[in-house]
Amino acid sequence: MHLSTTVLQTQMRVTIKFSSRKIEIDVDKTDTLRSLKEKIHIVDGTSIKRMTLFFNGTEMLDDFRDLNDYGIREGSEIAVFLRAMSRVAVPTRRVEVVVQTSSSLMDGSRMPVEMSDTSRVDEMRRMMVERRMLPEDEYIFIHKQRIMREDCSLRWHGVENGDFVYVFKGTVSRGGDY
Repeated sequence: MHLSTTVLQTQMRVTIKFSSRKIEIDVDKTDTLRSLKEKIHIVDGTSIKRMTLFFNGTEMLDDFRDLNDYGIREGSEIAVFLRAMSRVAVPTRRVEVVVQTSSSLMDGSRMPVEMSDTSRVDEMRRMMVERRMLPEDEYIFIHKQRIMREDCSLRWHGVENGDFVYVFKGTVSRGGDY
């Protein structure tokens, strides 16, 4: 008597297709969509939260559904689209800095200033003039030995809590013929 046993093969190889490249990943038919996203993250480093997967033109929405339920078989191609990162998600925070004037300006005094890290340098200057911390004039602000651009935020300049910002009278001109 001859008995034949059928071994169910649950492992399969699928192709993950990005806009500019393809990778192949071994998965199990009973793997969930979430576990596939985790494998893609491990192999490629792509953020799981940003991934949207499509199979045969249909978005795969249920993270807890088996790949087999989606009709994925050996050699299937799954397209990955990445959601854009939201710029709104970055919270603003308050930063406390020490503004130090040059010795020729107010005898090199130090003044604590608290602002939102999204405030621009020109807003910090205006606030200091309005509060009479600085006299009305033109100033150059320096952070970590770099001239700060008036139209850029404190965050853009990398200003952190406790940092020193130095103030000098004057203006910066760019270009010119020598």
